[in-house]
Amino acid sequence: MHRSFSGRLFRLHVPGLCKAIEMGKAILFVYLISNFLIVARCSDITSTVYGKILDKMPAAFGDFNSDELTDVFVIDTDGKSVEIMLAAEQEPLLRPGVGLKCTFNNSVTSIVPGDFDGDAFMDVFVTTIKDGLTYGHILWGGNGQLNCTPESNPVIVMFGQPLAIDYNQDMIIDLFGLDANQTRTFWIFNKNRTSPAVVKMQSKNGDNFALIRKPHSNAFLDYNGDFMPDLFITTENGFEIWLGSEENFTLHQNISLPHNFAVVGQSLFLDVELTGKMDLILPACYDAACKNSTIMIHSNGWHNLQVDFKDPDNIDWGFCKPNGRRYTDTITLRGGDFNMDGYPDLLATLTVASESEPRTFLLENVPCTNCKEFSRKFSVQWTALNPLNNRTVMAVFYDFYQDGILDVILIEQEGNEYRTLAFKNSLDYDANFVKVMVLTGLSNSLYPITPGTLGKKKRTYGTNLPGPSIAYKTTTQDGSMRMAVAAQLPQSAHFSLNLPYSTFGLGRTPNFIDTLTIGLSNKSREWTQIIPNSQMVVIPTPISEPSRWKVQLFVTPSKLILLSVAALTATCALIIAIIFGLYWKERREDKIEKLQEAHRFHFDAM
Repeated sequence: MHRSFSGRLFRLHVPGLCKAIEMGKAILFVYLISNFLIVARCSDITSTVYGKILDKMPAAFGDFNSDELTDVFVIDTDGKSVEIMLAAEQEPLLRPGVGLKCTFNNSVTSIVPGDFDGDAFMDVFVTTIKDGLTYGHILWGGNGQLNCTPESNPVIVMFGQPLAIDYNQDMIIDLFGLDANQTRTFWIFNKNRTSPAVVKMQSKNGDNFALIRKPHSNAFLDYNGDFMPDLFITTENGFEIWLGSEENFTLHQNISLPHNFAVVGQSLFLDVELTGKMDLILPACYDAACKNSTIMIHSNGWHNLQVDFKDPDNIDWGFCKPNGRRYTDTITLRGGDFNMDGYPDLLATLTVASESEPRTFLLENVPCTNCKEFSRKFSVQWTALNPLNNRTVMAVFYDFYQDGILDVILIEQEGNEYRTLAFKNSLDYDANFVKVMVLTGLSNSLYPITPGTLGKKKRTYGTNLPGPSIAYKTTTQDGSMRMAVAAQLPQSAHFSLNLPYSTFGLGRTPNFIDTLTIGLSNKSREWTQIIPNSQMVVIPTPISEPSRWKVQLFVTPSKLILLSVAALTATCALIIAIIFGLYWKERREDKIEKLQEAHRFHFDAM
């Protein structure tokens, strides 16, 4: 009896288990299809992000209220009001902050967020223009507040727009640019909110400096890999690389502009080939109308990537010719890993020669099989941002959902009116990433660090910092080594719109990141075995002791893990239900069999 019961139970359970697994697969398939359909409908998330406020033009990014969410510093469409749109985890994802708006009489030309007085709170440096000169004003921040300073008392008067740097490695933001006499100048800020110290740039041999290009694309980043940010200056004839040190900057190299170009755009720095070093990217036009455009890269010499700007209808596109208007006063490329494969992609504004209406497109970083000296190129993805990229004059990467996947903010222009749009990046596969943000590490005595309060503790670890280098090494699934490097906030002028963090796509590689290195002020620290899909906040304090630098790690579960858990849970529930049903059936059959046995006539008893 017992043996018969066991055998019967085994025979019934095997097909039941298989059926349960198949049903689990079906549930997973239905979940995937429904999830895909939902994502496909949600590419336009403008109302989710902005609600009904669509007239705010992004000018810079930064974490103003220290909640580890990236806020957007915007200019009103009239060009005379500055406001901070605070990021939130509930809809709308970007909302105007209470009391975080200041209005000026003159037109605002740029916004530079940063800590200009060392109190661990973010301030806002705003430039306005009048009679050809730029006037700089600091809106002092503190405890979530913004103080609108009188426009009649500017902090500095200069020519052109400034570059945010840290001149003396004190974690207080300084500025570099041209003074009113067009002399190269550093403005060094202090802790007492008095006028900044003025330091004139000195050449080694006392030679006259080349004229800085206007608009410029100067940058502050570690160009030679020694963990000390360097100064990259764009001149009318080329580029100057000034190596940083603890005392000053020293001219290291001059790079001439590539020949035969009528128009050159803003320089951009990305690790295009994932070689662990920065490449200089330069958009350029062969003719003044930009009908014939290309992208140049300087990596041991200039390389022409010969981008194919011919669309599927055989129509030639080119960069939008600089016209002096907001976002299109120069040719600007903006980088970020859109498809999370590890290689940085580009966003560019293009136009057709026969039309005046610009559109913004994604330029994907793809392998180049026919290139002799450079292994990568950029391919225009004509439909990647559809249908939101009509009449758009600018696009920039932004992570709306703080999930490591870069979405896109677009600016639509119709006549003199601008409108902000939001595009959700819907990947068709599950990719891994690591997201890193380096703070100043400054603290405020009024808001001391409370032991054990990590995470979203406000106003304790300082603000975003320009100049740090962030590099990683990892092993891919095929066993090969991959490395990449990025610079945090290298540029701050002419709507460069750099994010205050670096996001590295890891593709489908689920392996631990072997090493992640942070370098600044000639110091560095390396962390090992970083979990993928992590968001890291690095607090480099004290700056002279890298071994004591702190890091906060936030892990974001991937879609694949969540789907696997859901499918496994459903499968287990089905299996348990089937086992319970079979067990109940066996109990019932055994009871019937015992009753029949009890009523059976036993001949042996006669």
